[in-house]
Amino acid sequence: MVAWLEKLGLGLKKSSQKIGGGISEIFTKKKLDAETLDELEELLITSDMGVKTAAKIVGEFAKMRQDKEITEQEIREKLAIELEKLMNPCEKKLVIDTTKKPFVILMVGVNGAGKTTTIGKLATKLKDKGMQVSLIAADTFRAAAVEQLKVWGERAKVRVFSGENGCDSAGLCFDGLKEAIEQKDDVVFIDTAGRLQNKSGLMEELKKMVRVIKKIIPEAPHETILTLDATTGQNALSQVEIFKQCVSVSGLVMTKLDGTAKGGVLAAIAGENPTAVYYIGVGEGIDDINEFSAHDYVRGLVGL
Repeated sequence: MVAWLEKLGLGLKKSSQKIGGGISEIFTKKKLDAETLDELEELLITSDMGVKTAAKIVGEFAKMRQDKEITEQEIREKLAIELEKLMNPCEKKLVIDTTKKPFVILMVGVNGAGKTTTIGKLATKLKDKGMQVSLIAADTFRAAAVEQLKVWGERAKVRVFSGENGCDSAGLCFDGLKEAIEQKDDVVFIDTAGRLQNKSGLMEELKKMVRVIKKIIPEAPHETILTLDATTGQNALSQVEIFKQCVSVSGLVMTKLDGTAKGGVLAAIAGENPTAVYYIGVGEGIDDINEFSAHDYVRGLVGL
């Protein structure tokens, strides 16, 4: 756990430097007043926490006695408390219901968000827990995506079901799930093609895929996980909104936090479109993904 906290701290370094550095600059005068509150709100907005979330948090600061002496540390602690309150409801664990075999997890998201890599990492974690896992390569548009999934399949020693390049992805899901039932798999991950949230044709195809999945297993997919790339900042908010309109998104995985100062976007999502956050990723390695903890995340974000 200590190793993960160290990784999380390093992964959020760019974000915490932006927020922590901003707090240091604002509170050199050591007073909490209208001017410093405005500056704090601006800092939170530029840290990708969004206008609504920033206003809500600064509203809590405004309840404190104005013009009183305040230290930078006190500001960080108060900010951490308010952010944790906001994000705590989003802290949920991905629970595999072992009575549902196979337990179907549909992975969705835009191009380059890290879906395939995330599937590989999560499949490895579940395999290590003794579960029989398989992967369905339903990103039939990109041969590279299928190959990447096969590499992860070999690494995790799990079966990968794939078809011809460009074949119908819904039909492939149908056949892949039939095989998963025959093989008595515990968990099946379905890797889908990356689709921009503003491309209605691709979104309709995703809906078709869900309809076909339900023909085989009526209550599936049991989980629909949206993978978000932290480097996209505020764009992640619109992705959550559009994908939720299209499919029943049950949870999120936030990737690439180590490559950006935009880690505050998770607070924006919690404030504007609360969604369960299952995992966060801070690197390429198999151990660079872990369950989301609001407490640990927030403290890393504000540099405590």
